[in-house]
Amino acid sequence: MSSQKTNIVLVGPMGSGKTSVGRRLACVLKRDFFDSDFEIVSRTGVSVDHIFDIEGEEGFRKREMSVLSDLCSISNIVIATGGGIVIKKENREILKKRGFVIYLSSTIEQLVQRTAHSKTRPLLEQSTNRKKTITELVEAREGLYNEVADAVIDTTGKKLYAIISDIKRVIP
Repeated sequence: MSSQKTNIVLVGPMGSGKTSVGRRLACVLKRDFFDSDFEIVSRTGVSVDHIFDIEGEEGFRKREMSVLSDLCSISNIVIATGGGIVIKKENREILKKRGFVIYLSSTIEQLVQRTAHSKTRPLLEQSTNRKKTITELVEAREGLYNEVADAVIDTTGKKLYAIISDIKRVIP
């Protein structure tokens, strides 16, 4: 792996386990862990929901791109990204150049189950039909996740340790 791609970056839809897997993976690999959404909240002092309310999705995406670029300039870390990070072409270019990208995929049913009680997902909070919204988001983004991915790990029905084990087998 080139020195430019020392970071492990997790992408995938909301509920695929990026934050939980990333946090544990970082511990196992003895690396620092960063979550791009948490970094945005830390920098702004307000919630992602609030940014969506005030600046809209476009304003949030601009902040997300800045944070991704900053995080990818750090070496040897694990990064969990927001589900929509792949929307912007610039983000996809950063991901492909500066990280070993793992797409955590999952079935729609699993994603609906995992996000059922979440109150911090703006795109779901605006929806009256979570399953339909998740399905539309996955369909719109799946090709983009695959485009940036160096590896794809299906998380459906798997325990955290099994997902970590799968990841350890694919990382260089």
